Amino acid sequence: MTDIQAGAERRRVLIAEDEALIRLDLAEMLVEEGYDVVGEAGDGETAVRLAEELKPDLVILDIKMPIMDGLAAAERIAGGRIAPVVILTAFSQRDLVERARAAGAMAYLVKPFQKSDLVPAIEIALSRYSEIAALEAEVAGLTDRLEIRKTVERAKGALMTTYGMTEPQAFKWIQRTAMDHRMTMREVAERILAEGTGAEPATEAG
Repeated sequence: MTDIQAGAERRRVLIAEDEALIRLDLAEMLVEEGYDVVGEAGDGETAVRLAEELKPDLVILDIKMPIMDGLAAAERIAGGRIAPVVILTAFSQRDLVERARAAGAMAYLVKPFQKSDLVPAIEIALSRYSEIAALEAEVAGLTDRLEIRKTVERAKGALMTTYGMTEPQAFKWIQRTAMDHRMTMREVAERILAEGTGAEPATEAG
């Protein structure tokens, strides 16, 4: 993954974690994997301020932090469409994961985590965030956005099951097909569902 990061523009990451040692370990892991750590915070309020100032590509937030916790900070950062959010949670806080998703977190990591857990969580968050941005660009109304997201999620699932695609590959195929045929992603997704993935995807979906 490091060579991929090196070959592309390095992703800029903001870390918010009130335990300095964990924050240091996390920063080291990120740098080793080819990410740029552009800011660090020990509380949620500072994290939100830094996110607004620095406009990072990704924000990693611990759930339990002083002044403002990670869930409240995630709501502000994700709600303001500043950046995708990855939430850090202790194993005993698994019940908070659903609340984290509701707050707008795109992925989460359970502490203690390994470096091998970090990159997949980041890539999932970045991928989901770009998908949502692309879908929201198609429509203005909130109700329509939610409906489109549900339809596209189901269509992605159908492509993944039938053709063994990954989630990002399935989304890219829907997006590319929409562009090639001058359709909306919703229309492509609805056609996939109606035809039971009768549409033959290109062999290279990545």
